[in-house]
Amino acid sequence: MTGYGRAREMRGGRDITVEVRSVNNRYLDCTVKMPRSYIFAEDAMKARVQKAISRGKVDVFVTIDTTAADVSVVEVNEPLARSYHQALLQIRDTLGLEGEITASTIAKFPDVLTVTRREEDLDSVAEDICQVLDQALAAYGQMREVEGARLAEDIAGRVTLIEDVVTKVEERSPQTVAEYRARLESKMAEVLQSTTIDENRILLEAAIFADKVAVDEETVRLRSHIAQLRSMLQSDAPVGRKLDFLIQEVNRECNTIGSKCNDLTIAQDVVDMKAQVEKIREQVQNIE
Repeated sequence: MTGYGRAREMRGGRDITVEVRSVNNRYLDCTVKMPRSYIFAEDAMKARVQKAISRGKVDVFVTIDTTAADVSVVEVNEPLARSYHQALLQIRDTLGLEGEITASTIAKFPDVLTVTRREEDLDSVAEDICQVLDQALAAYGQMREVEGARLAEDIAGRVTLIEDVVTKVEERSPQTVAEYRARLESKMAEVLQSTTIDENRILLEAAIFADKVAVDEETVRLRSHIAQLRSMLQSDAPVGRKLDFLIQEVNRECNTIGSKCNDLTIAQDVVDMKAQVEKIREQVQNIE
């Protein structure tokens, strides 16, 4: 879910720059940082982000340069200007002074001229900002697609490794029962010596052991999970949460196999599978 996108465009006389950055997070957490005078556009921007990104901690940075925009208006306080003019005339006549009273002279007095912001169409301004945001989100999405392709390739390779180990476990599992039967016969022959061994008893013990250590169900579920993983990796929809859940199920099946099989070879196979599962789990945190 890490990513970055940036866009800049001149719209309505405003130089608008939008940057989108994200890091891993379980859910979508969007924060917009922008000039306070444009805070009215925040809700619209968050709605656009929500449509484009399903999860991650997303920070949106907006800078707006209005130097070229005609957003300021100079207003004249005519009554006050007339009062200053009358007062200046009175001072000149009373004191017998000479000189012309100019507009620039009156304009220098406090509050004769005031600068205010021109009334703006807020919806139009918000749309301009959102248009630039869409471009930044598009750049963000392109970066995520490239990263996602690499992640999918890496995870697919690890899934194949897990599948290969599952095949080895399936091949080894019947041998554990046969080896146990041989050890059981040897042990019973040693204990009973000349006494005839009950074949049915050996078969019963072997059957009980086989039932305890059989991992057929676990390997079948593992293969099902592997098929689902591959299907999700080919999907264009956000699958991060589903992958996160599914990899937990894969890990659970691996643990079950490890606890059921009292066999050194299978135990090592389980370790190999869990190593790949852990690497996949780390990679899944980067998938939306």
